[in-house]
Amino acid sequence: MCCAGSEQRLTCTDQMMLFGKVSQQLCGIKKLPWSCDSRYFWGWLNAVFNKVDYDRIRDVGPDRAASEWLLRCGAMVRYHGQERWQMDYNHLPTGPLDKYKIQAIDATNSCIMSIGFDHMEGLQHVEKIRLCKCHYIEDDCLLRLGQLENLQKSILEMEIISCGNVTDKGIIALRHLRNLKYLLLSDLPGVKEKENLVQVFETALPSLELKLQLK
Repeated sequence: MCCAGSEQRLTCTDQMMLFGKVSQQLCGIKKLPWSCDSRYFWGWLNAVFNKVDYDRIRDVGPDRAASEWLLRCGAMVRYHGQERWQMDYNHLPTGPLDKYKIQAIDATNSCIMSIGFDHMEGLQHVEKIRLCKCHYIEDDCLLRLGQLENLQKSILEMEIISCGNVTDKGIIALRHLRNLKYLLLSDLPGVKEKENLVQVFETALPSLELKLQLK
């Protein structure tokens, strides 16, 4: 029982945990009746989930802030030195800001979109990214990845599967990931020039294992 006149306030951590619970529940809803209203609603909500809070990045560090973004949008992360995937927003590990470094990202069925990709700018240890059935992933996202100097150095493996808004332009931008060793491209109807892709990557990344499962 609260004393008269006292107030209860949620701490920043409590607010983030509550938001995490709500976002996970919403991301778990597969569909609403298809209408203009539902499209606008999901577009607005996903934009909220992807919004970059630069003060948050400064306060908790890029890996923690990026983890919050990714899990808020329904993705998973794995940290260096750990085998299990982190998928529960409300059980993100705590500790020194430099302790948990994102090594791998699995964005399967997530709602990550281009406006959130500034979260990746400070990540220095990401070696693998999987984008599968990501309806909001488009060429701008891959162009942004290819521009980030830290990711140009660190990324070794990428898988892009069933992302219908990705075209040749976005895939070609990945040639700037100069240490990329493995690239899987599967079920990408927007990718039309397979032979050109092969030539581009053979020239830019001769040691790359390029696996194509395209029509």
